[in-house]
Amino acid sequence: MTRGIQDVGSRAEAVPAAPTRLAVAVIVPAYNEQGAVRFTVENVHRALGEVSIAHEIIVVNDGSTDQTVAEARAAGARVIDFPDNAGYGHALKAGIAASDSDLVAILDADGTYPPEALPAMIRMAESSDMVVGDRGAGMKNVPLVRRPAKWILKTLASVLARRRINDVNSGLRVFRRPVLERFIPLLPDGYSFTTTITLCMLASNLRVVYHPINYGVRIGHSKIKARHFFKFIFLVLRLTVMFQPLRIYFPLGAVLFFAGVANAIYDPSPTPSAGAVLGILGAIVVWIVGVRADAIARVRLPRQARGKNGAMGS
Repeated sequence: MTRGIQDVGSRAEAVPAAPTRLAVAVIVPAYNEQGAVRFTVENVHRALGEVSIAHEIIVVNDGSTDQTVAEARAAGARVIDFPDNAGYGHALKAGIAASDSDLVAILDADGTYPPEALPAMIRMAESSDMVVGDRGAGMKNVPLVRRPAKWILKTLASVLARRRINDVNSGLRVFRRPVLERFIPLLPDGYSFTTTITLCMLASNLRVVYHPINYGVRIGHSKIKARHFFKFIFLVLRLTVMFQPLRIYFPLGAVLFFAGVANAIYDPSPTPSAGAVLGILGAIVVWIVGVRADAIARVRLPRQARGKNGAMGS
């Protein structure tokens, strides 16, 4: 009997232990970033290695025509190589799908975001759904011509979300994987990935916090064009209609209603004018559509997000 027990114990000891799940996967999208990608990967390894955080770095090459792939591999990153440029968001989603970790971090490969901020952001993610690297005063490194557009975008997003959004499209973030993966089908393939995930999480009442970072000078050339600004504005409006439609429909209906009432008051004719009738009826129609859209949005909203407090930190 004793021998049988010893045999069973020996066989149990021979079973290999399950591999340890990585704490964080750092996804680095790269498009013609040969001048900064090695520096970025090496600094991420150093920052996380110094505090013994189990991690992997995945560089997603988005159709680069320079030495981005070679530089990333030389720095020790795992590389996903796409032959054609499919977009910033596409690269991030590919890296997320290829990784397996409790947390997901994203970091641009252009040298502007400090990898040394990752350990603190990872600790904050233990009690948050998304931690955003807040560039704050560091935005002084953004070209002057782009600052008004960024301010307008952030202000509009904050008004529609009814929360202060410190940095709507920062490229340095840490997510809890289960929360992030719920929104993957909604996230675009282009540069609006970060704006979209910000509004998705805030509209779903998830916990989003900000961590101040020092924003550096870009190495290489920016891929953002002036035309992207109008796409971002349209995106903010579309996502607001999707998640919180009454924030669009109610003010719009109110404008039509008061315009119709004002027209009726100041119109000297004994009968209501066509403008007054159209304004009031138009307001009623807009409000009805808004209520219906709000009902659909509530059904579509991820169940895990309902009833959860979404206080923001700074």
